[in-house]
Amino acid sequence: MGKKLKRLKNKKKKAKAKAKAKAEAASSARPTPPPPPPWLELPPEVTANILHRLGAHDMLKSAQEVCTTWRNVCKDPSIWRVIDMKNLGKYHDMSVYLETTCRQAVDRSEGQLTDIYIDYFATDELLQYISERSSQLRCLRLGGCYGVSGDGLSEAAKRFPLLEELHLVFVMSCNDGIEAIGRSCPKLRSFTLSESSYKHSQLPCNDDALAIAKSMPGLHHLQLLGNNMTNEGLQAILDGCLLLESLDIRRCFKVDLSGDLGKRITQKIKDSKHPYDSMEDCEWNTDIFDCVKSEENYYYSSEFSDWEYYDYDDYFNVYNSDGDNYFHDSNSDGYGFDPYFF
Repeated sequence: MGKKLKRLKNKKKKAKAKAKAKAEAASSARPTPPPPPPWLELPPEVTANILHRLGAHDMLKSAQEVCTTWRNVCKDPSIWRVIDMKNLGKYHDMSVYLETTCRQAVDRSEGQLTDIYIDYFATDELLQYISERSSQLRCLRLGGCYGVSGDGLSEAAKRFPLLEELHLVFVMSCNDGIEAIGRSCPKLRSFTLSESSYKHSQLPCNDDALAIAKSMPGLHHLQLLGNNMTNEGLQAILDGCLLLESLDIRRCFKVDLSGDLGKRITQKIKDSKHPYDSMEDCEWNTDIFDCVKSEENYYYSSEFSDWEYYDYDDYFNVYNSDGDNYFHDSNSDGYGFDPYFF
């Protein structure tokens, strides 16, 4: 009986040893797993800095899907304090998609948003959405946003009491809201107004300048490109904005700085750019501001690299090179129509 028990124990020992050897052999046969990617070992703040350079769109639609670490970083509200959605030319015909993405980014900020940059797709409704969730906003830049009106801007501005910078470039209908914006944003220090609509207008107009002079006394930096103000408007700005340090009035061809007004600017303004100064360092294309250029120029901004601005008159040309009407309706009375307007 004792011998039998001993044999059983030996048998179990051998079986265990055999199983162990087999397991060790299998383990050594498996390839060693690769080490984790080095970026996973980066401090979270460094990872956040890198991902933020991608811009809001790519963070939401690509980066956060790469790994759990990046997804967690993209969920941190602090990374959404600055939302950059400019230069998205390849998506310019997907405004609803971009607006939805922008709303998601604003939601991620959880009220911490301080700076937002939008090209092409902003609307009054989107500005309203942002204003209701971003009372800490300090910088707003809109470029080529034809869905934004003066009323929409002025309504949104009521909820931006801390706004310090406002940059409006090719926001065609914003003029009526300038004075209301200035009164709603008493901390405004930097203001840009650059429009292409003046390309077709030769009439002097001081409305923008007078609105700025009345409502933005705290301005330190003013960029007014391609405006049709006269010396009267510029004089009002200098009288109303006594803190100005920089003034850019390039392509404001109705202004004459040959007399005392030019001397005043030279003496009082540290950094000034005059109507006929070079536009080489301007991030927006210069031809649209040049009223003496040929009407053959297209509206085109170097920053809007994938979006063309067509000549306004092209919308009225309903005939092709053969003289045929593009939009002729055989069932109508023979008159063509332009679907852009109907």
